[in-house]
Amino acid sequence: MTSPELSKIAGVVKVGRVTVGDGAPLVLIAGPCVIESRDGTLRIAESLATICSKTEIPLIFKASFDKANRTSVASFRGPGIEAGLEVLAAVKDEFNIPVTSDIHEAGQVDTAAQVLDLFQVPAFLSRQTDLLAAASETGLPVNVKKGQFMSPWEVEAIKGKVRAGDGLLVTERGTTFGYNNLVVDYRSFPIIRGMGIPVIFDVTHSLQLPGGLGDRSGGKREFVPYLSRAAVGCGIDGLFMEVHPDPDNAPCDGPNMWPLHDLEELLITLCELSDKRAGGGV
Repeated sequence: MTSPELSKIAGVVKVGRVTVGDGAPLVLIAGPCVIESRDGTLRIAESLATICSKTEIPLIFKASFDKANRTSVASFRGPGIEAGLEVLAAVKDEFNIPVTSDIHEAGQVDTAAQVLDLFQVPAFLSRQTDLLAAASETGLPVNVKKGQFMSPWEVEAIKGKVRAGDGLLVTERGTTFGYNNLVVDYRSFPIIRGMGIPVIFDVTHSLQLPGGLGDRSGGKREFVPYLSRAAVGCGIDGLFMEVHPDPDNAPCDGPNMWPLHDLEELLITLCELSDKRAGGGV
């Protein structure tokens, strides 16, 4: 299959009061893997809001109310949709920032749309037509994580399921590379942007080792600065990172989450790189 023409122009998507896309500043989508508690989530959101205000990076807060795609049936999944959305609503109201979370079934869409500013479709569900269509029909923007099994040019099929690409973000999160490993093909960024779609890079999940610890996934968070710098240099529109104040003791995805206390220093470096890109593009 012939890949789309490479382009310096991606579309523009509004997520609450945050603009994502060509000509807009680099956006950060960040938060813990899953909602562990109301107070803990609010503390993380407050820290992120403070850091992003200092570094002048627009923030979209992310935390999952349910992690349905887990290695083991015993894995921690979160509080569920009702309790989780209450926490996200509190984050949104208290800190005046847009919020996003995973949806896994079309039946969750209408309830989640009452709180969320952006739907997140997990990578394993990136081909689920009914889910993508239901999310799109609400009029809210949709961030689809590109499946670990998909080539960049297959994103065209996703585009056709989400209002022909209107309101669509696509997140690169690595491609399966043998057993329990992922690799990032940096050609993906200009190819997807060439379709007119703003591109987000999920640096923390790209460093996940799926099922690498047997009953749970491992990860290589020490490479976060290297992969994120390279992606910003490629002209991405936003960076997705799961962060936690104590990732080694987090109940979910700890090995690949970035420590919250190290975030500001990293963002300062990324801002400098992003500024040199003069508006992004490739």
